[in-house]
Amino acid sequence: MLFSAVATMAQTNSSTYTPLSEKQCKAVKGPDPQTNDYEGRCPGIAGYTLIVTEGDLRQNVIVVTPKGTKHSLDLWDVIRGGFSSVGAKAEWRMTQQNKKRVPVALIIRYNANEDPESPNKQSSYLAVTKITDTEICVTDKIKPGAKANEEARVAADAAATKPCLKKNQEQ
Repeated sequence: MLFSAVATMAQTNSSTYTPLSEKQCKAVKGPDPQTNDYEGRCPGIAGYTLIVTEGDLRQNVIVVTPKGTKHSLDLWDVIRGGFSSVGAKAEWRMTQQNKKRVPVALIIRYNANEDPESPNKQSSYLAVTKITDTEICVTDKIKPGAKANEEARVAADAAATKPCLKKNQEQ
């Protein structure tokens, strides 16, 4: 009986997904056939939106808060600098606050080229981003592996107290 009362009191985060693909986001700029520059506004959660940008065959995501403040995740600096693309969807980690669901973290798949000699060979990282009232930034880079998704969710649920990753900082 005590266990069920404790289990009900414990709050767990849940996941909600939104698209990041060019087909499901509204093009704001491009795609430019000569430069491959592109910027698309993608739907988000709870008043947040995501902007996917591409330049020089590298993609990045900008988180836009409900108040319109933009936070670049600088994925090519904190994850990998080679040619890259983001996955087809973003995973928002949500919690319940004052009877409202609010995002506390964001997980984005980031496919990066590791070897300029083999442009088709990519590694698929998961970039974990904290979302707090004061900061939105990447806190964890989850390397490819069988349990990467589970590791990313655990990292996301603890991200609020973690520092932001700096340029090309290894974990």
